[in-house]
Amino acid sequence: MKNNRFVYTILTPVFICLLVFKVLPILIGFGISLFDYNPLMEENTFVGFDNFKALLGDEVFLASLKNTVVFVVVTVTLNVTFSLLIAQFISMMRSNKMRSLMRAIFFMPVVAPLAASSMVWKSMYANKYGLFNNILNFFGLPGQNWLGDKNWVMPAIILFSIWADIGYNIIIFSAGIDGIPGEFTEAAAIDGAGPFRRFFSVTLPLLARTTAFIIPMTLISHFQMFAQFEIMTRSAGSTAGGPNNSGMVLTLEIYKEAFKYKNMGYASAIAVVLFAVIMIVTVVSRRTNRVDWEY
Repeated sequence: MKNNRFVYTILTPVFICLLVFKVLPILIGFGISLFDYNPLMEENTFVGFDNFKALLGDEVFLASLKNTVVFVVVTVTLNVTFSLLIAQFISMMRSNKMRSLMRAIFFMPVVAPLAASSMVWKSMYANKYGLFNNILNFFGLPGQNWLGDKNWVMPAIILFSIWADIGYNIIIFSAGIDGIPGEFTEAAAIDGAGPFRRFFSVTLPLLARTTAFIIPMTLISHFQMFAQFEIMTRSAGSTAGGPNNSGMVLTLEIYKEAFKYKNMGYASAIAVVLFAVIMIVTVVSRRTNRVDWEY
C-alpha cells in the first residue's frame, strides 16, 4: 500500500502536466475547428464540420497535403537509409577518436538552429552568387533557379532537410550497432560471410529495435517541419509557399491561415487533419515494425 502511494505521488504531477499541456490543447484545437473563430471578432459562429468540408474544395490545402506526403516519404526514406549506411561506415573505423570525430561532424547541423541554417542554405541556393550554381558553372553546367522554379523547390528543401537532420539518426544507429554483441559478426566472419553479407544478414536484422524507434520518430518530426519552408520559399514582397504553392506544406498552411488571415477555426481544422495523418502513419509504422525478440 505504501509503495502504491509513493507511485501515485510521483506519477500524479506527470499525468497532470500531460493532461494540461498535451491532451487539453488537442481537445481545445478540435473545438475551435468547429467554429468560424477569429480572435478579433466579438462573436464566433458555430459552423460544425463546415471547415472540414471546405478543405475538400481548397486547392491550396490539397496541394499542401500532397507536398507534405511527398516530402515526408522521400526525406524519411533517404534519411533512414543514409544514416544507417553512414553509421555502419563509422562503426567500421578502428580508431575510437576518429569514430567520435565523425559522429560529432555529422551531429553539428542538428545542434545548429534550423532557422539560421535555412537562411545560410537560402543564400547558397541564390541564382547569381549561390554556391550550388557556382559549382554547376564551374563544370560548365547551367545554373538553376532552385527556390524560384516549381520543379526544384521541393528537391532543394529535401536536400537541406536531410543535411540538417541526418546526424541525429546516425548517432542512434551508431549506438544500436555498438550494442550488437561481437560474437554474432565474428561467427558470421568465421563462416565466410563478407562485409556486405554480415551487414544484411546480421547487423540489419539485429537493428530491428533501433529501426522501429527511428522510423516513427523521424516521421513525426518531418510531418511537423516548418522553419525551412517558411524561410526558403519566401521571396521579397510575397508570402511563403513557393511558385504555384510547390513548397506549401500543412504546417505552413496552418501558420498562414491562423496568423496572417486570422482564420483560427479553419487553421484548427487543418491542424486536426495533420494530427490525424500523423497518428495513422505512426500507428501503421509501429505495427509494421513490431519486434518481439531479444538477444
